[in-house]
Amino acid sequence: MTFREALRARAAGARARLVFPEGDDPRVREAAAELERLEIAVPRLLDPTAMPGLDDPVVRAVGERLRTRRPQAVRDGLHALELAVDPLRFGAGLVAIGAADGCIAGAVAATSEVLRAALWLIGARDGIPTITAAMYHGLPDGRVLTYTDVAVVPAPTVEQLVAAAEAAADDRRALVGDDPVVAFLSFSTRGSATGPEVERVRAAAEAFAARRPDVVSDGELQLDAALVPEVARRKCPDSPVAGRATVLVFPSLDAANIGYKLTERLAGASAAGPLLQGLARPMSDLSRGATPDDIVDVAAMVALQARAAPPRPLEES
Repeated sequence: MTFREALRARAAGARARLVFPEGDDPRVREAAAELERLEIAVPRLLDPTAMPGLDDPVVRAVGERLRTRRPQAVRDGLHALELAVDPLRFGAGLVAIGAADGCIAGAVAATSEVLRAALWLIGARDGIPTITAAMYHGLPDGRVLTYTDVAVVPAPTVEQLVAAAEAAADDRRALVGDDPVVAFLSFSTRGSATGPEVERVRAAAEAFAARRPDVVSDGELQLDAALVPEVARRKCPDSPVAGRATVLVFPSLDAANIGYKLTERLAGASAAGPLLQGLARPMSDLSRGATPDDIVDVAAMVALQARAAPPRPLEES
């Protein structure tokens, strides 16, 4: 069974209430029909040309959420109800008020717009300092690798690297069904090189290990030491990861973006994502080049995120 088949099988029967703000896009409509057929989701497609009116009670509830969380925007002359009928914000708002289990957008909108809607209406999960994103790769040999952060933070701090690792480890249990093994990647393995970048990755690995002793992790590690047991035996024989990493935490957005695209294009891997991590309730981004199959895969991951945990309390500001 391929990773794509396994992902869809895990999500089958979830019947998650998923909203698609770009419901007029033919790729989204095709994906929605497949999601219904597989019983992964009960899709709600928003038509940007036929949004509810300003007097609609749901629009008013979303507008109130916006007014509470983003009073500055209203003071600057943007009416909360007018913001609420924007499809992206309305979709995120449906998740925030509990009228949907998750939201998927980005087939048309830029990542920055999707993130803004998610942060304005939903917000971060308690204890997570930043939102990040992950890609999932199914390799020809049957392994599934998680890459993070692939879409959000260009130059992550120690705290942001830890946040990316923690969110990816938690999501992996729900999406793949195994116990995560986390490697913090660097051009150095266990002190083979020095410098500020090495120290930043090492500090993140140490902080993550202290915060999440339940997750097997190590760093700093070069990629071959993280993934190849024979190399790990030479470079870091006492590593708890020892060449069997499943979650790869990259030191920068440059490295992660290049790495996941190399894996997809040159290693013959199937790719699913990017999946937003760290939100209080699920919403995720799509590549603007997404195919209907890509959209189905991301929706399946969002459905599994929603099924893994009950809705978390939302911050009011």
